Amino acid sequence: MATVAAGYLPILMFLAVAVGLSTAFVVLPMLASKLTGSSKPNPEKLSEYECGFPAFEDSRAQFDVRFYLIAILFIVFDLEAAFLYPWAVALGGIGFAGWAAMMVFLIELAVGFAYAWKKGALEWE
Repeated sequence: MATVAAGYLPILMFLAVAVGLSTAFVVLPMLASKLTGSSKPNPEKLSEYECGFPAFEDSRAQFDVRFYLIAILFIVFDLEAAFLYPWAVALGGIGFAGWAAMMVFLIELAVGFAYAWKKGALEWE
């Protein structure tokens, strides 16, 4: 019985360290901001700093769903480019099977792109 419990000791120690560090990474910055006074707002801190002029409308305004469609399509084709580079580097070692697998992948992406184009996901007014 004692040997089974001793086998779990490293796991419990690892979990204790992980919980302690994650708690410290959350709590310590909040305490530091309270102690240094960075949490006290004033007009200078609340002013616009990214673009230099006040926002036109509420910051919680809803975005058009087309914005998200364009973002998802960008991520998909960005990942495609990320997969193409290591494939091209390793093409000599993976042979015809690797080439065929990448062609299937590219055909799937092309079909998805054609579908998005046909549905008008790339149109912006």
